[in-house]
Amino acid sequence: MLFPNQNVPRWIIFLIDTGIVFFCFFAAFLLRFEFEIPGEELGPMLFALPIFMMLRIASFLVGRTYAGIIRYTGTQDALRIIKVILAGSLIMAAFNPLKYFLWDGIYFLPFSIIIVEGLLSAVLLIVFRLSVKMLYVELRNPRSEREGVVIFGAGEAGIITKRTIDRDAGTKYRALAFVDDNPAKRGKRMEGTPIYHSSELSALLDKEEVAHIIVAVQNPRPENRRAIIQMAMDHKVDVLTVPPVNRWINGELSFKQMRQIDINDLLGREVIRLDDGNVEEQIKGRRVLVTGAAGSIGSELLRQVARYEPECLIALDQAESPLYDLEVEMRKSHQKLQLECVIGDIRQKERMRRVFEHFRPQVVYHAAAYKHVPLMELNPSEAVFTNVLGTKNCADLSLEYGAERFVMISTDKAVNPTSVMGSSKRVAEIYVQASGSRGGTRFITTRFGNVLGSNGSVIPLFKRQIDAGGPITVTHPEVTRYFMTIPEACQLVLEAGAMGEGSEIFVFDMGQSVRIADLARQMISLSGLELGRDIEIVYTGLRPGEKLYEELLNDAENTLPTHHPQIHRAKVRSNDFEEISKQIDALLDLFERQDNDALVQKMKDIVPEFKSMNSEFSKFDTENEEK
Repeated sequence: MLFPNQNVPRWIIFLIDTGIVFFCFFAAFLLRFEFEIPGEELGPMLFALPIFMMLRIASFLVGRTYAGIIRYTGTQDALRIIKVILAGSLIMAAFNPLKYFLWDGIYFLPFSIIIVEGLLSAVLLIVFRLSVKMLYVELRNPRSEREGVVIFGAGEAGIITKRTIDRDAGTKYRALAFVDDNPAKRGKRMEGTPIYHSSELSALLDKEEVAHIIVAVQNPRPENRRAIIQMAMDHKVDVLTVPPVNRWINGELSFKQMRQIDINDLLGREVIRLDDGNVEEQIKGRRVLVTGAAGSIGSELLRQVARYEPECLIALDQAESPLYDLEVEMRKSHQKLQLECVIGDIRQKERMRRVFEHFRPQVVYHAAAYKHVPLMELNPSEAVFTNVLGTKNCADLSLEYGAERFVMISTDKAVNPTSVMGSSKRVAEIYVQASGSRGGTRFITTRFGNVLGSNGSVIPLFKRQIDAGGPITVTHPEVTRYFMTIPEACQLVLEAGAMGEGSEIFVFDMGQSVRIADLARQMISLSGLELGRDIEIVYTGLRPGEKLYEELLNDAENTLPTHHPQIHRAKVRSNDFEEISKQIDALLDLFERQDNDALVQKMKDIVPEFKSMNSEFSKFDTENEEK
């Protein structure tokens, strides 16, 4: 090209534009008089020409039509040209009666000439720019060398995606086809690109060389999305998604904004529908405390609670740096929110008393806990001190200072616990549930499984291992876990907290359990790697306290439905508060002795279903069976 490494100088574009309108002036006369201009029209035509050119040149200078970068010509550039041409034509049309009535009884230019010239000029100026743009794209990235992409979704977002690919020369891609679930669109074309039904996607991938599948549906059904991703992985094709419209830069989509599908997209489920009115009623205008606010669940709870305009939102955690980062984020996104960030340890009752006394929270979301199973198996006293004593402190103070609701975040590992961590959370559940009989505060427990992307999740671990070249470590080929996204879990916590009447344990519908080995394989495929060639999976054996399968309910329990299809109420055995309080006090007294055996034995007394697995504490189960 003439200017391969820089933009075409503006003066060249200006001269070409001037030449185009000069040509259109004569073309309009030729069309008007059917290519035979009468002799008497030549004089007025030549008289009008310099004035016409001055008007057009002046309009170009004012409208700066020459200033755009031609290879990025878009809708806005075309609109600017139309406005500039229209303005010039209107001025000429207005000049006509002035010349006719005040000068010599002759029009400056016939109105038909003005209309034809305006239309020709606008069309040719736009066509010139689009032709240069297409020529630039073709010379830089010949169509034969561009990789093909398939766009899933033949709607408005799909056509915008195609235009983005066509516009952005740097992508080096071309749209091969649209794929859509709507059978009525099958066999049709959109901007020259064929539309296939989604059932034909596999055959299309077999037939064509496809670099990417771009999901251009804003909220695809999870099962459709999973099917597309799985099909793409089977054909070793990358999958990209179009970001939400509100994330487009200046309202315009660019190819670089499209992101790769990740494991969250593959495991995600239907969007949760909250009873916003009920949740808002419980939060708006109230003082809300979130413990463990700097953690994965706590921080997301903070973000979601902030949307309901609480009077004050208190974020409590003992982790200084993560809490500071969260404060910066929240103050930027919720400038009108009264946010109080408090450094504090839930195990220190006097510190927590000061927090409750000063802020007087009306709603407490208790997310602070130790959650790592193998670590807590090695440190039982810390699991008890944090998960049991910390929960007891927060529950007691909620009652003492008149909190309306106390919502505890529990775990599926508290069901038939096989670990110290799970057992400590079950003890905390029992205390919170029994506290409901004391009156005043409504004590509610929510129980769910693993959350995708949390600090303790396998997802970040697998990502780090893949980035390091492997191997990926999985404890056992048959181990399974339940998963949900962090926002989904927190939405259900808010909903359950709002519907609870007191002393309930709400169990969330976790969907189907996921085999961790399959999860690792999917992450390898999404990373563009091949198992056995680029990276390996190594099985390390179950860690202390771990079990193959997680449960959401005790065998002796069952559930009752609620108004929300994804939240169930567990029917659990009740405990007398005075009796359970004595047992928990005795458990906490053992902390001072730092005798792990005594602590674990006492937990097994409180939670009879606690059977240790892959742990040194399994010896106590054997002794109990022998007795």
